[in-house]
Amino acid sequence: MKKVNEHLEKEYIFRINKSLDYIEKNISQQLTLEEVAAVANFSKFHFNRIFQAITGETAYQLILRLRLEKAAIIITQRPNENISEIALKCGFTDASVFARNFKSYFKVSASQYREQLAHKSNNRQEERTKQQAFERPTPYFCPSSKSLKWKSNMVQNKGVEVKELPTMTVAYIRHIGPYKGEAQLFERLWNKLFAWGGPRGLIGTPNFKLIAVYHDDPNVTIEDKLRMSVCITVPTDTKVEGEVGKMEIENGTYAVARFELGKDEFTEAWNWVYGVWFPTSGYQPDDKPCFEIYPEEPQNGKFIVDICVPVKPM
Repeated sequence: MKKVNEHLEKEYIFRINKSLDYIEKNISQQLTLEEVAAVANFSKFHFNRIFQAITGETAYQLILRLRLEKAAIIITQRPNENISEIALKCGFTDASVFARNFKSYFKVSASQYREQLAHKSNNRQEERTKQQAFERPTPYFCPSSKSLKWKSNMVQNKGVEVKELPTMTVAYIRHIGPYKGEAQLFERLWNKLFAWGGPRGLIGTPNFKLIAVYHDDPNVTIEDKLRMSVCITVPTDTKVEGEVGKMEIENGTYAVARFELGKDEFTEAWNWVYGVWFPTSGYQPDDKPCFEIYPEEPQNGKFIVDICVPVKPM
């Protein structure tokens, strides 16, 4: 009976993960409960209870929260963009509904939210300017790759390149909740994924990559709701089941910053990308998830990691 229950639990997680992927991919579109339930192959009459039991939120609550958080990120990244236009881009068809829900969730209006963050940013500017003066990335043209790259004095950074990344099909195991500094959590998730992929011959194939996708901005989303997926690249026709889902990481233009990091230095590296590299680059973040690629096996407690952030010109 225990094995039967475990199998059913994994099947439910698998289906709910499919609906989560669908919601994230279509968050700016008008979504119906029946549509999202159909993706998970559940009746709309039972879907919401199952969804809430697994995620801690109803589908409506999650969709609303993701739209508000996406709007908050854009509001901070694009200070000159009209807030009503941002609301439309995030799936809100009524500006008054957006304004009411934004204030309910963030406890301030969207314009006040922008002003507060601008004030905090100004307070940090002097410190950031000093940091940039020492670590300011220097652009140069690389003849071999025919692309613009950046080099920096930051010891951990091995260079930054803006380049096109292809669509990648990945198998994943997802975690919802805190993950910062949780080395044992990452190890447990990777071990589960390797235990699944190894017997299927999916580990170490040509162009094989290890990837961690971060679906939310930890500066906006509360820790208990943060979503993170550890992934391996797989052929597009790979069959997945149980806790293991499958999704596509969208192709596009990415800033790829390579670092050599200790396990406690990842936050510093991400802060450098956003606080030092972006302000001097001529680029701004695009509206897609960020991720890390691990091109080499860690050695002597050091990780080689490519921090990949989708970008577009300012």
